[in-house]
Order: sequence, then C-alpha cells, then structure tokens
Amino acid sequence: MARTRLTEGSIYRTVFFFSLPLLFGNILQSLNGTINSIWVGHFLGANAFAATANVNNINFLIFSLTFGIAMASSIFVGQHYGAGRYDEAKRVMGTGFTFFVLFSLVVTVLSEAFAPNLLELLHTPSSVMPYATIYLRIFMITVTFANLYNFLTMALRGAGDSKTPFYFLLISIVIDTGMNPVLIFGLGPFPRMGIAGSATATLFAQVTALVCLIVFLYARHHPLSLRGKELRYLRPSANLMKLMVQRGMMMGFQMMVVSTSSMALINLVNTFGATAVAAFSASMNITNYISMPAMAVGASVSNICSQNVGANQWDRVKRTFEAGLAYNLVMTGALAGLVYLFNRDVLHLFVTDQSVVALGMHINNVTAWSFILFGVMNIIVSTVRSTGAVLVPLLISFVSLWLVRIPFSYVLGYHSGIEWIWWSFPLGFLVSDVLLFAYYLHGGWKRIKLNDLYGMEKNKMKPSF
Repeated sequence: MARTRLTEGSIYRTVFFFSLPLLFGNILQSLNGTINSIWVGHFLGANAFAATANVNNINFLIFSLTFGIAMASSIFVGQHYGAGRYDEAKRVMGTGFTFFVLFSLVVTVLSEAFAPNLLELLHTPSSVMPYATIYLRIFMITVTFANLYNFLTMALRGAGDSKTPFYFLLISIVIDTGMNPVLIFGLGPFPRMGIAGSATATLFAQVTALVCLIVFLYARHHPLSLRGKELRYLRPSANLMKLMVQRGMMMGFQMMVVSTSSMALINLVNTFGATAVAAFSASMNITNYISMPAMAVGASVSNICSQNVGANQWDRVKRTFEAGLAYNLVMTGALAGLVYLFNRDVLHLFVTDQSVVALGMHINNVTAWSFILFGVMNIIVSTVRSTGAVLVPLLISFVSLWLVRIPFSYVLGYHSGIEWIWWSFPLGFLVSDVLLFAYYLHGGWKRIKLNDLYGMEKNKMKPSF
C-alpha cells in the first residue's frame, strides 16, 4: 500500500478532500447516537434512557483522557511521516498500541469492580441504578476495543489517510444501529436483552470494526503495520510513552475544561425553568451540527500541518492554516445561514411547544453565527497543536471559559436576565480567538516539535518494563 504524503500538491484540495470523510463520520456518529437513544428512550422507558446518560458521563471522562493521548500519537506519526522517518512512525505505533491495551484493561477491571460506586458518585437515582449497572458493566468491556480502534484510526489520519477510518466507522455504525433493536427486543434467533442488548450491540460493532481494520492493514501491507523484527516496537519505550502521555493529558484536560464549563452553564439555565432548559437543549442540538464542519476541517488541518512540520515546510503550514479558515467561513457560515432561514422548522424537529420554539429561535439568532468564531478557534488550536504545543491552548481555553464565559453568564444572567447567557457564547469565542491569534503570531509554538523532544532522549531510551 503506497504511503500518503500531505506535504505535496494543492493545499486547498488536500484540506477539502481530507476533511470530507471526517465530516461525514461526525454526522453519522451523531445520527447513530440519536437513533440508539430513540430505541432505548421510547421503548425501554425513562429509567433506561437515564441509565445510558449516566454511563455516557463516565465514558466521556475516559474518552477525554484517551483522546488526547491518541491525538499526540497522531501528531508523532504525522511528523515522522513528513520527515520520511517511517521506522520511527512504527515505533510510535508499537508503543501506543501496548499503552492502550494496558491502560484499557486496567480501566475495565476497575470499572467492573466498582461499577455501583461509580454510579453512586454521580447520584444515580435508585430507580435507574439496576439499568445503569447492567449497561455500565457491558459498556466497560467495550473500552479496550474502542480505545485501540480510536488510536489506530487517528494514527492512520496522521499518516495521511482519512478514508480508511471512515469506511470502518461506517461498518461499526451499520452494525450498531442494526443490532440495537435486534438485541433489545430479541428479534429472530436472538434473546430479548433489553438495555443490555443496546450495550452488547455497541460492543459487537466495536470488536468487529477493530478486527476488520487490523486484518485490512496487514492484508494491504500498510506502512504502519508491524511485521517480523518490527514487532519489538510493541515493547514500549519509556521516554516516548512519557511524551505521549504528557502532551495527551493536556489535550484531554482541555476537553474536560470544555465539558465542565458546559455543565456549569446547563446548571445555570436549569434555574430559569423547564421552558428555558428545553429551548437551550434544542438549540444546542442544532448548533452541534453547525460546528461539525469546523471540527472536521480542524482535524484535517492538524494532520496536514503535522506532516509539514516534520518536513520543515512552514510555508505549507501557514497556507494550510489559511485554507482551514477559508473553509470554516464558507461551510460553517452556510450552515448558520440555513438555520436563520429555517429557524422555526429545524426547532420543530426537536420540540413542538410554541413558547419553547420562540425562545429557541431567539437563542439561535444570538448564537448560530458565533460558531464561525468557534471554527476560527478550532483551526488555530489545530495548527499550533501540530507541533506538539498544547499547554498554551489549554490555558487559553480555561481563561475564555472559566474566567470569561461562566462568570459573565452567572453575574449578568442572575442580575439582568437569561438573555446574557446566550451572549456569553460569542463573547467566549471572541476572547479565545484574540488570545489564540496572538499566540499564533507571536508565540513560541513553532519552536516545539514532539519528534525533536523525543530525539533528545533517543539514545537514553529504555523499555518501560
């Protein structure tokens, strides 16, 4: 299988076609989650639906930590690919694979042993606890397979391949969506499993996708597959793992900063009553789709820039950044425009109460356009991260959310009305954009390169065990 180089060719074309599988994947994952929620919520009841929500909170915490480490691995692979150091990219694959196996097994064992305790920490209602315990125990078995799958797909993107991960994501989604009703209701030869069936469907889909992906990589002789003497790379190097965890944890912490600020904002909206909560929830469902192009383009920019950082092609890094901003403006702006044109209609997909729809329309009018600013933020972060610079983006995220958006919302929301909560979105994004753009222009992010940090310790590296 030929190696993919993101250091050559038209930048705008590369960004566009690299982003498409990521965008379609994000959309399909959201639709898959929505469909599965409908099966559980509509046919198994409120307690079962609440159980999935509680387990998803635990899953998001685990995902926040592992996502960052997988992203750091992707940056490593990208920089090595750009520099033509393919053997070093395989070393990253070996260390990363072993790390995720060990980490995931520990998480699974602990989660199985302390499942009731974890749910009690979340103040899970007693009526929900039986459903949540069953769902959590099965879902945690999925962790190992999901983490390995995410690691491999992100490494492939770092190597310049966004299509292959999409194909296997599609396989996973088709199996998950199709098997949910089969196992929940016991269709055909399968037993009726209830909520356990929903978790089992996800487990089966994840295992199938991972196995098929590994078989594909070896069958196609992918440059990242480990063969023969290369299997020694499965014995991880301490210094490489240290760098991956250090950088990855910071990216994971940034996700946690975002998620906890969202929880604080929802807590504030809850004080304004059911209508406000329903309108805000409906609006956030819509803006979730508005933000998808920016997320996809941002991931594309990160992977493309990583290879060009490795190749020391800083002009292409700059032009990739500019292409990302342009695509964000066009794609996010177009979706925001559609929301303004069909505001009432899209809200009716989620709610029908007219007072909720009216407030939701107002929230969209205030916030929809601001996701262009969110896209700018995402493109800048993705660009500077491509070198391995993660601390400053984390600090800026904390400042814009916890020192600007949340205080602004609480102080003005309590004293001047709910209106100011919605305006905290453009304000928070704008502050983040200004600080990040200053860092992009004047910061030291170009002086940081993960592979250089790794190279300094290479001669001293010892296996971690």
